[in-house]
Amino acid sequence: MWFFGRGKGASGFSYSSTAEDVTHAVDASALTAIVTGASSGIGTETARVLALRGAHVVMGVRNMAAAKEVKESIVKEIPSAKIDALELDLSSMASVKKFASDYNRSGRPLNILINNAGIMAIPFKLSTDNIELQFATNHIGHFLLTNLLLDNMKKTARKSKIEGRIVNVSSEAHRYSYREGIRFDNLNDQKGYSSYGAYGQSKLANVLHANELTRRFKEDGVNITANSLHPGIIATNLFRYQNSVAAGFIGSIGKFLMKNVQQGAATTCYVALHPQLKGVSGEYFKNSNLGKATAQATDTNLAKKLWDFSISLTK
Repeated sequence: MWFFGRGKGASGFSYSSTAEDVTHAVDASALTAIVTGASSGIGTETARVLALRGAHVVMGVRNMAAAKEVKESIVKEIPSAKIDALELDLSSMASVKKFASDYNRSGRPLNILINNAGIMAIPFKLSTDNIELQFATNHIGHFLLTNLLLDNMKKTARKSKIEGRIVNVSSEAHRYSYREGIRFDNLNDQKGYSSYGAYGQSKLANVLHANELTRRFKEDGVNITANSLHPGIIATNLFRYQNSVAAGFIGSIGKFLMKNVQQGAATTCYVALHPQLKGVSGEYFKNSNLGKATAQATDTNLAKKLWDFSISLTK
């Protein structure tokens, strides 16, 4: 469809490229990757394609029964696949800490961290840590997870001489956050809550997080990159909280307007694996090409403020 701009970009890929397309001929056999939210949707496809390219994949998932089915399906298709699953509920700091502790104690190296899991436009709710649930799950859980795995990633990059990569799956919805961007002073205000504004806020935080990581890595001379991306609009269970009208639209004509899961996982796999992006950090991608985030998303001071705010919440 011409109106989605499906022509190839500078990378050689486009809206229509699949995760297998963008990783063709990539050898990831020396890499270990964590993919959060890998038991469904683009997370599953991301895990499958990384395993197809030889990476050892660890799925961070809430639903271990679903993860078992995903693992069995991948191994059936790819008998040589190296894939494991560990329980991870990103809305719970206790769960994030346990996952990171178990992973680090396992002795596994870590080259790639894909912060993929998320929830979208849900009714107002607080997490077990009393943080607005979308912000807690989409940003704070991943922020804490990243911090707890950073020493492992730094050590792996140093010993292997292979660049580490952190990939934050954001969204074009970062353009539609609350007017102030991040509601530092009234994050949990139910009265002023907007399900879509809160989703946009959490996705804006994903971009700011990657950018602040980049600044810190450059200051410290760390061989790790951090980037964010928009995967596209994909008919996955992210839409499970939408009303019946929206659900009907998605089920009837949405499939003609949205990416399929193979296309939806493409930009994630491109940013995680493609040699074109060696040394590229602090960028925002869409359709497996460089994109342009908002002025708020590239605000260095806002990124620093969010970092400090997130540190205070995770302590």
